[in-house]
Amino acid sequence: MSVMFLIKSQNFCCCSIVNIMGRKCALREDCLNKMLSLCWPTHSCVCLCADLSLVRFISAELTRGYFLEHNEAKYTERREKVYTCLRIPKELEKLMMFGFFLCLDVFLYVFTLLPLRVLLALMRLLTLPCCGLSGSRILQPAQVCDVLKGVIMVLCYFMMHYVDYSMMYHMIRGQSVIKLYIIYNMLEVADRLFSSFGQDILDALYWTATEPKERKRAHIGVIPHFFMAVLYVFLHAILIMVQATTLNVAFNSHNKSLLTIMMSNNFVEIKGSVFKKFENNNLFQMSNSDIKERFTNYTLLLIVCLRNMEQFSWNPDHLWVLFPDVCMVIASETVVDIVKHAFITKFNDITADVYSEYRASLAFDLVSSRQKNAYTDYSDSVSRRMGFIPLPLALLIRVVTSSVKIQGSLSIVCVVLFYLGMITLKVLNSIVLLGKSCMYVKEANMEEKLFQNPPSAAPSRASSFIFTNQLRPHPSEGEPAEEGLSASVTTQPSQSDECPAPQIPTSQSDQFLTTPDESEEKSLIQDDTELKHRAPKKDLLEIDRFTICGNRID
Repeated sequence: MSVMFLIKSQNFCCCSIVNIMGRKCALREDCLNKMLSLCWPTHSCVCLCADLSLVRFISAELTRGYFLEHNEAKYTERREKVYTCLRIPKELEKLMMFGFFLCLDVFLYVFTLLPLRVLLALMRLLTLPCCGLSGSRILQPAQVCDVLKGVIMVLCYFMMHYVDYSMMYHMIRGQSVIKLYIIYNMLEVADRLFSSFGQDILDALYWTATEPKERKRAHIGVIPHFFMAVLYVFLHAILIMVQATTLNVAFNSHNKSLLTIMMSNNFVEIKGSVFKKFENNNLFQMSNSDIKERFTNYTLLLIVCLRNMEQFSWNPDHLWVLFPDVCMVIASETVVDIVKHAFITKFNDITADVYSEYRASLAFDLVSSRQKNAYTDYSDSVSRRMGFIPLPLALLIRVVTSSVKIQGSLSIVCVVLFYLGMITLKVLNSIVLLGKSCMYVKEANMEEKLFQNPPSAAPSRASSFIFTNQLRPHPSEGEPAEEGLSASVTTQPSQSDECPAPQIPTSQSDQFLTTPDESEEKSLIQDDTELKHRAPKKDLLEIDRFTICGNRID
């Protein structure tokens, strides 16, 4: 807002502009020309400046208008971003709920169906002299893997008896709050590193134990792999037990300062992830990591509640004392996940519909494990996809058994009824998940991928991409995909003799365990140069191998 003053002079008339607020005011060029035309170089100067009066300026500021429709695309985009942020909580929680029940299904499998499958495999071994060999294998590959899992669980369970939980609790409680906060952060990092390398150790053991004998030996043997797997499961179980103990100390602290610091650590996660660039694949990895983290935290909270209830002689009044802290931890975890995903999708222009694609990809793993050409167990598939390994977490039953005393026949009956209830819950959960998964796969139009054979070589090899494309079977035109889907999800995987695969050269089939020869190296080099110019893989089904520890995409 400025005031115009005209100053008389004998030879000239000048226009001086004084800004009341101390700022320079820029006038339009045509307005300046009009004012200067009125100022003649005479002894008297008359300047009529009615158009630039203070009242007219204020009137213009109060009555001026603008039209948002002139930039309709910009404001429409902003409105869609707001709607996307509002849809994120609903879509994210759908994915989280589906993934949570997937992890629950795998976790219950260890306690319910895995012991029964191990008993069936042992009965086959015991009845083998009477029945004779019906085939070339004594046990099927799936049965061998089940026996290995059962033996690992039994050995590690007895090894956990040498770990004193009470001494661990008092050692952790004697530390300062800041030191415990640092320890808890280190435990989270170590848990992700253990999960990243642990499933590779278990997969190596399973493949070494079930590998066809006619192939060239390129491994150190089953026994060393078995001891590595036992050592890994034992160390990872101790790590999770230390996490549960630290959380228990936080709940039992008088001023709840440690619990507050641990909850604030979740909000630090927003700073470390929101302001980074994310693609759809990276967001899928983060979503799987959040699902695994949420299920693990819920399990640890359950163990903490059991330990506290046991210390107070199972007094139900103490449960209401723990209830506010438990709700506070769960609420902070949920709020952090929602805020984190909302701003990641906003800053990277990712729509909320991407979470339905993630859900369909997880459902595809469940449905494909029921196919005739299944090449892995569903529990192992979830472990590779989410980084959730159920064996170390299941060993925390050692803490539960130490908290619950089983004495008398009535206690034994209660344990049997509880086991039958767990089996019932597992079966019902599996049926519901399988039905939902089939629906999600059909909605995503992924039925054709169910009939594709897995690659026969390592995925890191360049030639595996070529041979995979050659070995993919295409469904016939007369047979719809939905009928094949519904007919094959409840059938058992068949052996390779019933569905022979196309003949592959020996050097190509042994790429996983042997080094290529000179002619093969030349072809691999040529294939590598061709694949360098291709676009990176964007299929969500190719993302596994525990990329939760880093944004590593093949």
